[in-house]
Amino acid sequence: MALQVGITGGIGSGKSVVCDIFRLLGVAIFNSDLEGRRILEDDTEVKNKVKAIFGPGAYRADGLPDRKYIASQAFTDASKLKALNGVIHPAVASRFQYWCAEHASDAYVLKEAAVLVESGAYKEMDKVILVSAPQALKLSRAAKRDNLSEEEIQKRSRNQLSEAELLHHAQYVIVNDEQQLLIPQVLKLHEQLKKDAQSHSRA
Repeated sequence: MALQVGITGGIGSGKSVVCDIFRLLGVAIFNSDLEGRRILEDDTEVKNKVKAIFGPGAYRADGLPDRKYIASQAFTDASKLKALNGVIHPAVASRFQYWCAEHASDAYVLKEAAVLVESGAYKEMDKVILVSAPQALKLSRAAKRDNLSEEEIQKRSRNQLSEAELLHHAQYVIVNDEQQLLIPQVLKLHEQLKKDAQSHSRA
């Protein structure tokens, strides 16, 4: 079985850019957030549970989720966000295990997740990488990328652990502060994870 490595970071930290570099190195990457969106669209059981939490307005007439409506509800009501995560995270975890079986011969795989630690999924990982960046830079990136107001970004950030808290659960850190070069950091960590994978396979 491949070494399972989680990669996380706060909103705007640049996880996706780091993952793109790993992908160029041939590393298989499971995008938890993307998989969660797919599950919202195509899993009937999940759809019914989401409607029970948010009401029929959670889905449009064409059967697709109204993501803006769901986000506006979830990020202003902690109980609804917790209930949504309680539906989505187990479904994502199940798909991840099937996906890992398909990549069993790889040295290691990456699981990209914004709330890897908050969801408890980090406990299933062999290693965890934190993508780190200054708070002001993260907020600026998120505003440009998602076209969100500062207030909306702050609401979402409040539902994520601070970087200091995330550090407690990470074995490796990649600094994405636009000062330190990313590619050399990823290349160095790639070699280290291959070594970790060899030790893991012998254990």
